[in-house]
Amino acid sequence: MSSPELLLASTSVYRRALLEKTGLTFTCASPNIDETPAPGENPAELVKRLAQSKATALATAHPHHLIIGSDQVCVINGNITGKPYTFDNAFKQLQAASGKTVTFYTGLSVYDSDTKSAQTLCETFDVTFRSLTDEEITGYLHREKPYDSAGSFKCEGLGITLFDSLTGRDPNTLIGLPLIALLSLLRRHGINPLLENR
Repeated sequence: MSSPELLLASTSVYRRALLEKTGLTFTCASPNIDETPAPGENPAELVKRLAQSKATALATAHPHHLIIGSDQVCVINGNITGKPYTFDNAFKQLQAASGKTVTFYTGLSVYDSDTKSAQTLCETFDVTFRSLTDEEITGYLHREKPYDSAGSFKCEGLGITLFDSLTGRDPNTLIGLPLIALLSLLRRHGINPLLENR
């Protein structure tokens, strides 16, 4: 039996670029799910549920696939924070993060549409922000416009200028797809970019 095809359950250009680094062949599709947190749901539970929901939402339309779902939130002062979408929301997020350590929770799920089984986990990554002036925040937001990024920054770009330190197992987690964990899950399915040409 041939290896299953890989499908990334996301149209995020950032996640796509991360997965492309592995050299694996994959396609992308957009899952349509409700991302509203459930009552009492903690950040790790939320991102794991959403990552798995994104993957399973595409299972019927994509048989014989390994479907990769991922979701991310950040927690500032104990509050779950998602994408800002607007300048004002992003400004408030960065003001709240200034001088503090913010934890990012990234859910990852690999769903086998043949066996209808999922492997799902949560990776965390801590970002300690410098004390930022309002002028620095405004200048950053006007230059990079990170309104589609959880936490209101892009660490692969100018976001690095906002930080004092980064702590975590895999810096790719911060961009939205924990590659070290993902490649470990894929090896369980016999997929290893070092051993095959996909």
